[in-house]
Amino acid sequence: MKQNPLTHPWPELPLPNEWSESFENLHLWSQIVGKIRLEYTPWINHSWHTTLYVSANGLTTSLIPHTQGSFEIAFDFINHQLRVNTVDGSHRQFRLEPMTVADFYHKLMQALDELGINVNIFKKPVELPNPITAFPENDHSEAYDGDAAHRFWRSLVDAHRVFTRFRAGFLGKSSPVHFFWGAFDLAVTRFSGRTAPPHPGGIPNCADWVMEEAYSHELASFGFWPGAGYGEAAFYAYSYPEPEGYRDAPGLPQGAFYHEPMGEFLLPYSEVQKDSDPDKKLYDFLQATYESAANNGNWDRASLEFPDR
Repeated sequence: MKQNPLTHPWPELPLPNEWSESFENLHLWSQIVGKIRLEYTPWINHSWHTTLYVSANGLTTSLIPHTQGSFEIAFDFINHQLRVNTVDGSHRQFRLEPMTVADFYHKLMQALDELGINVNIFKKPVELPNPITAFPENDHSEAYDGDAAHRFWRSLVDAHRVFTRFRAGFLGKSSPVHFFWGAFDLAVTRFSGRTAPPHPGGIPNCADWVMEEAYSHELASFGFWPGAGYGEAAFYAYSYPEPEGYRDAPGLPQGAFYHEPMGEFLLPYSEVQKDSDPDKKLYDFLQATYESAANNGNWDRASLEFPDR
């Protein structure tokens, strides 16, 4: 029986080639929105000021501070709308439907202008290989698959639930559960409290100093790619710097493995989605990979973790 993605947890996701152009457009649309938040939010360590957040109907910037009146931009993947709300009660919206990246950019800028919000962003994508077309000129594709976008969001809702439970078990410094529009992934990160060696950088169209600041301290990071990265939807985990023995993590759930070329543990989304207890399977993956990072990296687990409750 075909699942109803509105009500069924852990919906089936389309294969990357089944919504590749729609996926690419959605990724670039999210970069436009994310860059607006980046431009007007004070810098927070590890670029946490730039991210989007999973909401009850899509993805949101949360409140963006602005001298002309703070505002929020939100993707609604239930009603397929892009909304801009201001603190004075004004709002603008337009429908998410087949349109080019250029069309999306101009519609959003017009909506902000009508609300009296003057914005100016760096108009080229980041963390994507060349050639890169600036948003206002990108008329490559008009693709938008509403059903795929809805399923994508529902998968984020489910991953967010488990990531939040996992985050709650840590007393040390930990990131929010947030969505990075650069790599288009949901992520949560734990820190040991110690500094790390300088990151080598090398991320396409991303300044090396950004990565050096993001990886300034030892960490274990966990996330979910809905289609990018591995080539299919997958959960990931990695440690920076990677301690000796990390790759031999015991207790991994079935289907999880260490991907040598990427230097990360992976668990395909399909392995979680079809499991009789998806939440437990994902949680076990997060816990096993964290313990491998913490144990092999000599983290002070007694002071960093809550006791099992």
